[in-house]
Amino acid sequence: MYFYRKGFVRALKISLLDQPFKLRRWSYVLGFSLLYLLFVLAVRLTRRLDGVLWRDIERVPIQEPVFIIAPPRSGTSFLQKLLAGDRGRFIYWKMYQTIFPSVLIDRTVGWVRDLDRCFGRPLARCMDGIQRACFGNWDNLHIMRLDAPEEDGALYLYAFACEAIYMLFPFIEELWELGFPDTLPEEDRKQLMRYYRSCLQRLVYSSGSNNQTLLIKSTNSSGALASILEAFPDARFITLVRDPGDSIASSISLMMPALRAHSPEIAAAGTVSKAYARLSAEWYKYLHEFMGKMPEERVCIVDYRDLVSNPADTVESIYRHFGWDLSRDYRETLEMVNLRQASYRSEHRYSLEEFGISRAWLYEELSEVMRANQIPVSGPSVESASA
Repeated sequence: MYFYRKGFVRALKISLLDQPFKLRRWSYVLGFSLLYLLFVLAVRLTRRLDGVLWRDIERVPIQEPVFIIAPPRSGTSFLQKLLAGDRGRFIYWKMYQTIFPSVLIDRTVGWVRDLDRCFGRPLARCMDGIQRACFGNWDNLHIMRLDAPEEDGALYLYAFACEAIYMLFPFIEELWELGFPDTLPEEDRKQLMRYYRSCLQRLVYSSGSNNQTLLIKSTNSSGALASILEAFPDARFITLVRDPGDSIASSISLMMPALRAHSPEIAAAGTVSKAYARLSAEWYKYLHEFMGKMPEERVCIVDYRDLVSNPADTVESIYRHFGWDLSRDYRETLEMVNLRQASYRSEHRYSLEEFGISRAWLYEELSEVMRANQIPVSGPSVESASA
């Protein structure tokens, strides 16, 4: 299992030694770092046990996986949930599987679930209540449940190569490679992808199916496209294009409460927000360049506006692009989603300006991306889907 030790040590040094002492920040950094390392050790242990109990795991082939890759808050969660509804076609991560990417844990959860059913599902009902209490306030933005479709962020997090790390260590320029794994040293990149591939092999092995396609939602791979293609040369890609002014402002607005928890002095319109905007702009440019070089039949580019206005038609266009058959049952599911989406309204409001980011600068920086995808210059927006 790969762990970017140099990055972790550097993050601790910058946060604890290179900044003015703040007891609150020290407490958060040391407390969360200890908890994080305990999880890393637990995952490492369960994966070792996987290798002992199921020796053929890492011989499992990964064939033509489909990656949904776009910067955060671009509609990837919504699209993943839509495609995951075609249960006969896709295998995908569930949240609990990303927290513990281990066959042993997955099998244990299955055994406990079966036993719980024998007694009328008391544990399941209790867990439902706990999850609504813990995650319910986020449902309007990103539905989180242990058994719901989830992205691969935790896999990158355990490797300490994940943009979510910036919420505890907001030193984006100094720790650039955490959000852009393709800039890691070559050997680190290869080790990261070997570990990442072994996680996907465990997911396929746990599913017990060799006939379904891996569907991976990965905002973290916006900066790891070359590594993903190198590790999975037959991969297919779906990317979403949303007005960067909206997606970046939305991302920063979601980061800010976490940043303020340990460092209340961080200003909304400060250096962290501007550095994150620069990182996000690089993701947009990198994706645009990468997708432009890929064979057309292996890349499907989705306009966020089309996705939220007519999800069913958007999914049908994806299926046509890749030559997939659309079953009658799944088509009916999509039609129901269309009806629900027509009445969806979000209370999440944001603007680039409140974070001190020039909309004119951003649009100039990404002018080629915006022209190529016919994205008009716009003002502040609200969410149109659980992105």
